[in-house]
Amino acid sequence: MKILQPPDWVQPKGYANGISAEGRLVFVAGQIAFDATGKLVGSDVVTQTRQALHNVVTVLAAGNARPAHVTRMTWYVKDKRDYLAQAPRIGEIYREYMGRHYPAMTLIQVADLLEQGALIEIEATAVVPKE
Repeated sequence: MKILQPPDWVQPKGYANGISAEGRLVFVAGQIAFDATGKLVGSDVVTQTRQALHNVVTVLAAGNARPAHVTRMTWYVKDKRDYLAQAPRIGEIYREYMGRHYPAMTLIQVADLLEQGALIEIEATAVVPKE
């Protein structure tokens, strides 16, 4: 895996501008704060982010992938201002699950998410290196 950073661009904080990688692809569908029984966990963006990231890592493991294999993530949030206000806590949770691995990421504010009460949804793509 190689980080793609144009040399004359400012270094991004908390994500990569691009990544190139070769290997087996693992696609993780958008994960919200459902627990293993399908119950929505939490009513705030911090709690829901923790569960959504837990779910991403759990799906990765089912595909024999690790957080370090993630090449891109897309985060969908209902309230950008709430997300930004909680960014320090969300960053701590991110590092708890993903370590200091910062793939290419996009954050999008949406009008709503499919599941009632969901505040955040996270999808990911991983590339597991060839052995």
